[in-house]
Amino acid sequence: MPTEAPEPYTPAWLAARRDEAPGRPPGVSGAEQAGPDDATVVALRPDDVLVLRALGLGDALTGVAALRGVRRRYPDRRLVLAGPAATGRLLRDLDIVDEVLPVPGLVPLPPCPPGSVAVNLHGRGPTSHRLLQQVQPGRLIAFASPEAGHAGPEWRADEHEVDRWCRVVREAGGECSRADLRLRTRAAAEDQRRFRTPPGPVLVHPGAASASRRWPVERWRQVTAALAADGHRVLVTGSAAESSLGHAVSTGLAGVEDHTGGLGLSELSAMVRDAALVLSADTGVAHLATGWCVPSVVLFGPVPPARWGPAIDPDLHTVLWHGDPEAGSWGDPHGDSLDSLLANVSVDEVVEAARTHLSTGSTPVPEPVSGRIHHEA
Repeated sequence: MPTEAPEPYTPAWLAARRDEAPGRPPGVSGAEQAGPDDATVVALRPDDVLVLRALGLGDALTGVAALRGVRRRYPDRRLVLAGPAATGRLLRDLDIVDEVLPVPGLVPLPPCPPGSVAVNLHGRGPTSHRLLQQVQPGRLIAFASPEAGHAGPEWRADEHEVDRWCRVVREAGGECSRADLRLRTRAAAEDQRRFRTPPGPVLVHPGAASASRRWPVERWRQVTAALAADGHRVLVTGSAAESSLGHAVSTGLAGVEDHTGGLGLSELSAMVRDAALVLSADTGVAHLATGWCVPSVVLFGPVPPARWGPAIDPDLHTVLWHGDPEAGSWGDPHGDSLDSLLANVSVDEVVEAARTHLSTGSTPVPEPVSGRIHHEA
């Protein structure tokens, strides 16, 4: 989800969404799977680098490149992520960060010992800046915020989310780029798909945090039925709160398995890694497919893919979007009703895109440029 003002996960932001998703923490995407929260409080050290990104799975994954840049800037320091416990543990298990300071959003943080560094990868401020200033780090790396009295690079509303955070880190001396999103090499991913017998399953993830980004369930069922009829093993994923959604998509379809509510983030990540194809809306699972170099079909609306779409390996990812890239505004990504741009995506074009990926197999490794976007004015 976009991290533009008003900043997400502030007390006011959470309060405004408290009734949107009964049974699920407000603002947590459908990809934030249920699981035991065994996180413990981390005691910060003088040489730590504390990075604030108290957001969900998709935001965490779009921040991976910047986190690697922070690591390069401070290679001998412990990198501590202040963010949700589940996403933090996943990044720790992937060796992106060293430790996790579990926080549910923009809440007070423990003091930083003298000499520590704080990095704001959460938003443009001023709330997130002030939280980090209150812990008195030796240095704060963040975008400029006159309200918080902090000088830094200027925020640009039209940047891709990955580029935005790489830019603030690069200006602080940490080299990083879109290529740092990869959780494995393209060659490793291609080898797995080429030599795996039988082929990996097709993963369908029909949920999203907000109603504006949830494609109709009956359309997901039609897509799932078509791919299962083609002979593919299809796995439906989602959070425990989305069990009814997974049930509606999968029930009665031969070759379709409902895994909604049964996976932690690590298990979900491994399932994406081993898939032949991932189909989803604009949500965290799409970013897992990007990181693992797994082919995907991603349904966008209202957020344009130029801001949040796959940032690498365009041949692997088909983005379906019916917006005008020159419009300047496209609707509310946190809206409580289906966005009209997403509603314009048809079952036939999703099935066609999926079949194209599943029939082509492995592809040459290209230069990383923007993803394939189908759009109409």
